[in-house]
Amino acid sequence: MKKIINIHVNGQDYELAVEPNKTLVDLLRTDLGLTGTKKGCELGDCGSCTVIMDGKTINSCLVLAVQANNSRIQTIEGLQTEAGLHPLQQAFVEKGAIQCGFCSSGMILSSKNLLDRNPNPSEQEIREAVSGNLCRCTGYQKIVDAVADVGNKKK
Repeated sequence: MKKIINIHVNGQDYELAVEPNKTLVDLLRTDLGLTGTKKGCELGDCGSCTVIMDGKTINSCLVLAVQANNSRIQTIEGLQTEAGLHPLQQAFVEKGAIQCGFCSSGMILSSKNLLDRNPNPSEQEIREAVSGNLCRCTGYQKIVDAVADVGNKKK
């Protein structure tokens, strides 16, 4: 039996009827068409499904959609504005932190959440913030460089 939930995603309010076993990642991808949130391991290990929910990064594959009722969600699609890419997105491009791109949305959202709390993090703090996001392409240094670059520009 479907349950009605209300969620606020990327600045928009939604009222949706969802199955009790539907995950948040599936709701975002299939119901809302927000495919920037990737569906990887479905075990919470890879971080490709990372979103920001109520100010915290979460693995959306581990959260049921009904658990997100009355929550505020930010996905990678919510970062870009009419003016262009978010500074983190731009830094990832400029620093070569995007290779295959599969982990990028989760990495960027984990990094954004860090920078929202700490505008000038140390390298160790950046590495800890993205430690739940697996990347097989970059070796992480370019990701750290991109986040540090945005943090330094916020000074």
